[in-house]
Amino acid sequence: MGKETQAHLGKLIKQQRVSLSLTLQELAAKANVSASHLGRIERGERFPSAHVLQRIARPLSFGEDEIFTLAGYLSPNQKQPGAADRVTYADGRLDPFVARMLAQESVETQRAVIGILTILKSIAKDTMRSKETETSRL
Repeated sequence: MGKETQAHLGKLIKQQRVSLSLTLQELAAKANVSASHLGRIERGERFPSAHVLQRIARPLSFGEDEIFTLAGYLSPNQKQPGAADRVTYADGRLDPFVARMLAQESVETQRAVIGILTILKSIAKDTMRSKETETSRL
């Protein structure tokens, strides 16, 4: 695994942790992984094993497939040609136009886009939960 991929994954993990307002120590406790090891992963000094990725996926609101795809353990799944020209990443579908545009980009760029979309998805879920909580209080 290249240093660039390690650093990229580490940045995505840190962005997700920060977006969820978790400290490094809180994530470490929830994932049962040492804070020092998580810090090295976030800084791109270490690449997490599949076992560590499984442990940190849930506290970071990542699906296991999502985080494995971001780490490069899984490739984005592509349906058979003619299947509505849709590309599937984890359990979601991409618009055919978006899929064609992403297919023209490097794997690193595709992973970055998937990472950003995953973070935005998590933020949207948190926003919806906040609105539901506000509504229930009224």
